[in-house]
Amino acid sequence: MYYIFSMSSRIYVIYRGEKLTIEWYYDQRGRSQALSYYQDLDIEQRRKFFYLIRSMGDLGKINDKTKFRNEGDQIYAFKPKPDRFFSFFASGGKLIITNAFCKKQDKVPSEEKKRAVDAKKDYERRVKEGVYYE
Repeated sequence: MYYIFSMSSRIYVIYRGEKLTIEWYYDQRGRSQALSYYQDLDIEQRRKFFYLIRSMGDLGKINDKTKFRNEGDQIYAFKPKPDRFFSFFASGGKLIITNAFCKKQDKVPSEEKKRAVDAKKDYERRVKEGVYYE
């Protein structure tokens, strides 16, 4: 496989790079929509995604807006066509992947962005309360 995946104490680490650690977000039930979506992709789509993850982890940025861009509200999207993986930057040099979907239209579906914003708020609240990384 072309990804690094480790799980300990409910922390889903995708890749530990020189600049960032990239993780899957998981909800209070321990489920990760983005991870489930990723697992359903074919090997070529997984490779495209992991290439972007590895670049971000090692370099701390991707300058190509066709591959990674700011979607507003501190939400960013990895864009391995036709898929989109929403994410946000967190303290401690982390980038958290919140949700994923297949983009079928020009405009980003508002419900997908809302899901990412809600996940970011939930993550930050649970980290602050000390219950996210149990």
